[in-house]
Amino acid sequence: MAPTSPDSGLIAVERLTKKFGDFTAVDDLSFTVAPGRITGFLGPNGAGKTTTLRMLLGLVRPSSGSATINGKAYADIPRPLTVVGAALEATNFHPGRSGRDHLRVLADTSGIPLRRVDELLDLTGIPAAARKRAGEYSMGMRQRLGLSAALLGDPEVLLLDEPSNGLDPEGIRWLRQFLRHLAGEGKTILVSSHLLQEVEQTVDDVVIINNGRLVKAGTMADLHGTPGALVRTSDPNRLAGALRVSDVTSTLAEDGETLVAETSDLRLIGDVALRAGLPIWGLSPKQADLEDLFFALTEGTNRNLGPAAPRDVDAHVGEEGANE
Repeated sequence: MAPTSPDSGLIAVERLTKKFGDFTAVDDLSFTVAPGRITGFLGPNGAGKTTTLRMLLGLVRPSSGSATINGKAYADIPRPLTVVGAALEATNFHPGRSGRDHLRVLADTSGIPLRRVDELLDLTGIPAAARKRAGEYSMGMRQRLGLSAALLGDPEVLLLDEPSNGLDPEGIRWLRQFLRHLAGEGKTILVSSHLLQEVEQTVDDVVIINNGRLVKAGTMADLHGTPGALVRTSDPNRLAGALRVSDVTSTLAEDGETLVAETSDLRLIGDVALRAGLPIWGLSPKQADLEDLFFALTEGTNRNLGPAAPRDVDAHVGEEGANE
């Protein structure tokens, strides 16, 4: 077996910039996505997420910088369907063709055994609808068909744009477990999404961009910060003093009634309160919420596209991609 390349499965975006006339959609953006992990790619509408994904796939030419997979630009990857799978929209199929035939055409043109088609229809949960015209699929079924197409070549890397759109709660749960299974196999997964609560339950790492620029990147654990606890009692100041004796720092929240303790050991807090003779009215773990962090980083800083900028950046991107 050939040795694994150090770049195997690695997505690297380095000083990536894309301009459409006077409008900068992506601005000096740099981040990496590691194999075996699910990375959430977040940002407000118009932040540059889809443009970045399209540059990774060679659909849009960067103005400067690079976007590589396994150390190569997409155009330089032999048999790219076996290296990179992508689902950027749930409408990139012929509406009059069945789901099975859509996948069979892709498999045939890429030299992939046709038995892989039925394997994926079973894997993504749409075998019963496989003979139905794709144009009659629900949005959720289209998402599953798009995911099947992305996985056709058993790629190392998956790029998914809003994959949970149109899925019901059961479908979202299935997708979460499915992506976790794929990451467990060592695949690199980059997921663009606006469903922050779902992202928080799914991903290992987060890349947040705004106005085309990186504003935050890190593991979910790092973004959550130091765990703590929220405590409500009859005398928070007295409890704070008792906690200090046990080497636990705490501060009074803005409501003047809740104590924020810098420990995740809820049992310790309960024991301290019991020894101090104080009732506990409420005790819960505390950590930074992804939604709060997201809005703190992006709210109020969205660019005004104005008359000089494209009204629909994604549409503009699509036009350029079609002409290249």
